[in-house]
Amino acid sequence: MTVREIRLYGDPVLRTVADPVKEFGDATRALAQDLLDTLDLPGRAGVAAPQIGVPLRAFSYDLEGQRGVVFNPALVATEGEQGGEEGCLSVPGLWFPTPRAAWAAVEGFDADGEPVRVEGDGELARCLQHETDHLDGIVYIHRLEPSMRRGAMREIRRSAWFSA
Repeated sequence: MTVREIRLYGDPVLRTVADPVKEFGDATRALAQDLLDTLDLPGRAGVAAPQIGVPLRAFSYDLEGQRGVVFNPALVATEGEQGGEEGCLSVPGLWFPTPRAAWAAVEGFDADGEPVRVEGDGELARCLQHETDHLDGIVYIHRLEPSMRRGAMREIRRSAWFSA
């Protein structure tokens, strides 16, 4: 079991667009296992590869009875709207109201390069959008309304974990 350290907001890997995975095999299976192992700690719903310092397009998820890893995911459909608070392992201890689609679907590949589709509503939809954002260098606080984002940034700068 390899639980990888989560990179915190301010780390450049979190604001960089991740590279697509071009070859599947032992390396993708090992990354998938690391993503799942890192996800297994309590209170975690998803982990993107950049959050563990790997600048590749992959994330793990475990919500509502669905669990897995998606490589090269593309958000292919969304419907509706949902409100609610959102948090992030890379912004520990802070939660902010973040608008998201109520239903979402991603398509990509498993660790062996086989096509997969994951879809769901509620928290799973939020997770799929949140983790896909990470692969595009977007942290959820960048989705907040400008005044809320300014407040979030103030809280981040005051956090004990943040180092400029």
